Amino acid sequence: MPVQLNHTIVSARERRETASFLASVLGLPEPTPFGPFLVVQCANDVSLDVLEVEGAVVPQHYAFLVTDDEFDEIFGRILDRGLDYWADPFHNEPNRVNHHDGGRGVYWSDPNGHSLEIITVPYGGG
Repeated sequence: MPVQLNHTIVSARERRETASFLASVLGLPEPTPFGPFLVVQCANDVSLDVLEVEGAVVPQHYAFLVTDDEFDEIFGRILDRGLDYWADPFHNEPNRVNHHDGGRGVYWSDPNGHSLEIITVPYGGG
């Protein structure tokens, strides 16, 4: 079997808020409990396992490859929620969408400061 990413742990100050935020903005199924985690299942069998932690959360980056239609739906939810968004990971280009490699991409943050990204074309793939 080739190596595949199965899951990653997403640290959160409040796991329910974070898991619900991820699932609702990304248009994914309702999170399900598994031990201390709330599991947000992505379409490619990779899950985001949200774990509530005490103390500071170290922000991470999570990027999601989506179709053009999914981009439109997710970006629409970002706009509907009035979330800040950027065309770049350093937040130097607010309220813009990037068009790297002929696709579209945008960055925004979750309630813990994790950097989330949707792209329609993998980097170097355009």
